[in-house]
Amino acid sequence: MKRLHIHIAVEDLNRNIEFYSSMFACQPDVRHDDYAKWMLDDPRINFAISNRGSKPGLDHLGLQVDSDEELEALKQQLDATRQPVETQQEASCCYARSNKHWIIDPQGIAWESFHSLTEIPTSNEADAGSDGENPYACRPTGGGDAQSSCCGG
Repeated sequence: MKRLHIHIAVEDLNRNIEFYSSMFACQPDVRHDDYAKWMLDDPRINFAISNRGSKPGLDHLGLQVDSDEELEALKQQLDATRQPVETQQEASCCYARSNKHWIIDPQGIAWESFHSLTEIPTSNEADAGSDGENPYACRPTGGGDAQSSCCGG
């Protein structure tokens, strides 16, 4: 079953956690110093915020699925758009490891299709002691203005 994913970059994480917790009438399911996520069932949304974005506002949108089979079906739909699709296997991002496909829409908004495999203890693998930036760090690398800071884990 699909779940809409929305990721917003914010300046003041705590202020926004308070705001969205009131708006959704529940606390985040996942909370870290730089990230929070609500897994809402009504409406069915994976809503995430972080203070890692380059500027406040919409970071990216996405569709989360429960299986690799559903992810492959989404990949076929993305391929039908005739836009470049970037695939990331076992990407480490937003405290989760996921298989993903990224596409940029005609407005330059990044869309992430993903299946989360497991939780991880850090924002991405680069946080775990690597000197360089993780090549699968929560963003598509190909073209457009969509250099999003994080994903949907």
